[in-house]
Amino acid sequence: MGNVVERRTIVVGSGCAGLTAALYLARAGLGPLVIDGDRPGGQLTQTSAVENYPGFPDGIGGYELVDRMRRQAERFGAEFAGDQIEMLSLQGKQKILQGKEKPYQCQALVIATGSAPVPLNVPGEKEYASGGGVSFCATCDGPFYRGKIVAVVGGGDSAAEEALFLAQFCEKVYLVHRRDRLRASKIMAERVLACKRIELLWNRVVLSAEGDGKRMNAVMLKDAGTGQISHLSCAALFISVGHRPNSAFAAGVLGLDENGYFRSGCADPVSSAVPGIFLAGDCSDPLYRQAIVAAGTGARAAIAAERWLLSQ
Repeated sequence: MGNVVERRTIVVGSGCAGLTAALYLARAGLGPLVIDGDRPGGQLTQTSAVENYPGFPDGIGGYELVDRMRRQAERFGAEFAGDQIEMLSLQGKQKILQGKEKPYQCQALVIATGSAPVPLNVPGEKEYASGGGVSFCATCDGPFYRGKIVAVVGGGDSAAEEALFLAQFCEKVYLVHRRDRLRASKIMAERVLACKRIELLWNRVVLSAEGDGKRMNAVMLKDAGTGQISHLSCAALFISVGHRPNSAFAAGVLGLDENGYFRSGCADPVSSAVPGIFLAGDCSDPLYRQAIVAAGTGARAAIAAERWLLSQ
């Protein structure tokens, strides 16, 4: 590997977990290289307002919070590479990362790759994605549908937040959920139910996104109880039914659970079964999935990596 990029520490992922790990590693003088991945800043950049991150009593935009973290890490010497890692392998104590652009090598590795939206896998979903009306990010694409009727599918906090965000400027928002009650937290569910522009469609399953071949204009729904098919006219469908951990690149090296989340190798949840590889954020956390938790695990992973390097 003549063109390999070598660093003592590398962080894969640039969300809250990765950026916090980079900050701690940089302040420890370990010169981390952060590999952004295909979504720099992670899922938080898609959140319009973060109200539960300590230190911001009036809330803060997700993109702004991540940008501040990035600049703070850069201030202490963290570097960034706009690449995507496709495979992890081991060569003795060295960790080899094969990126789309180039290979990388390090002694200590922090994996903070987060998770990706789960698709519905229904007809029309791929056809009308990328500007055709199907979206996984209301913050990114919602403003294109100002004054229009849109639909959101899902029942958790993410779906509730998407619906509330869209209700600020869309004429109407249908929230489609396959059950008869929301899985969202109480406060988010109450906000959705109190919003006059949001209409809940209970016990409904999305069958397809329909359109003219260029843009979608409706979704086909099925009543989960009666099986009745209905046609819902709308300009866009925002999918928010969950996330899948970005872990496939390391499946041959690290253990995964039945849902694809990284498994820790000991009592410390940030330590993997491979010495020198540490885990942080949503890629190893199927339970909490909060920005502050991800940041905390990023700090723990960095401290664990520093101590491991000192012991070598």
